[in-house]
Amino acid sequence: MDARAVTTGRTAGAPARRAASRLVERLPDLADRLTAEILSGDGALRPAGLTDDLWDACHTGLRHGIEAILDPGRRPDLHWARELGRRRAEQGLPLDQLLRSYRLAGRVFWESLVEVAAQHDPDQLPALAHHAVRVWQTIDQQSSVAAEAYRRTEFELLRRDEEQVQAVVDALLEGRGADGRLLAAATTVLGLPARGRFAVAVLRQDDALSRPVAGRPETAGGIRFLWRLRADARIAVADLGDADLDDLAEVLRAHACHHVGLSPVVDSPADLGHARWLAELALRTCRSPRQEVARLDRRLPAALVVSQPELAEHLRRSVLDGLTALDPAKRGLLLETLDAWLECGGSATEAARRLYCHPNTVLNRLRHLERISGRSTSRPLDLVEIVLARHALHEDGGNPA
Repeated sequence: MDARAVTTGRTAGAPARRAASRLVERLPDLADRLTAEILSGDGALRPAGLTDDLWDACHTGLRHGIEAILDPGRRPDLHWARELGRRRAEQGLPLDQLLRSYRLAGRVFWESLVEVAAQHDPDQLPALAHHAVRVWQTIDQQSSVAAEAYRRTEFELLRRDEEQVQAVVDALLEGRGADGRLLAAATTVLGLPARGRFAVAVLRQDDALSRPVAGRPETAGGIRFLWRLRADARIAVADLGDADLDDLAEVLRAHACHHVGLSPVVDSPADLGHARWLAELALRTCRSPRQEVARLDRRLPAALVVSQPELAEHLRRSVLDGLTALDPAKRGLLLETLDAWLECGGSATEAARRLYCHPNTVLNRLRHLERISGRSTSRPLDLVEIVLARHALHEDGGNPA
């Protein structure tokens, strides 16, 4: 190092230490001044509850600044900066306001050093000026350490909050909503209203999301979503607000490429566990290779069948077992005709138009099916059995054993 630089550093350090020692007795006034600076002007610290310890923080920070000049070998100021950064992150103070307070602290501290030097050692002011770089380097170090601690704490808090959110959502979806403490957490942690309009959607996990970035929207169509990932499905809790199930179906249709099951609307977070079970039932009714968004309230017969597999199998055998005697082509034709007739609301004319045949052909095929099943499509109770048996046949793979 150049000898002149060493000499300059030593001569600059002496007046800085003298000025710093004289600032000790002025610490309360300096803390008042810095506090006022932080609370005034553009970017001032304003959030409620964050100014209670401000004066103490200013006093402690300035004291550590003085100690850093008097005893540069020790750096308690950096430990304090880490602690302050952590505390401000926990309090929710924006990082830019924390960094602003450090800039103001540097200015107040340096101006105070110059003031006492001008008062007691005016002839040393030129030498003191050489110490300005070191003062601002110290402030930069402190603010950098505080910012690093702030960001680390903020990340830990976000992770902790996310884990808490996930735990509450999981508990609700598992059906533990009767616990009053859990319902309180649903309103405070999740921000869900105690009474509202909610639904659960279950998306098959093997779907290929059309747009990965938008695959799990937080809000869309006026609906707020809380998502959970399972081994075989994605589950969404939907806070519908003023939206309805059709709106929810449209949003999910745009974000998933495979099947989706939707529960009916429930009015309390306590009912989300039951809603999840109903959404899973709705999902199990999906059979098409193309995307289906299945609303349970529009698939109740199929949902009834999938929820009672043993009874469904008994009904299938009782009503449609006679189809096993037919060759596959004939069997498929009768079932296709039945499906078309049911989808066309029992209209032979509409079914014939869909199947490109004569209405009498549709009626003849239905009569054939009636003879095989022993049920009549004109008797309501018989028709119910035929419809449920057909759904059971779908669940069995589409063909009788």
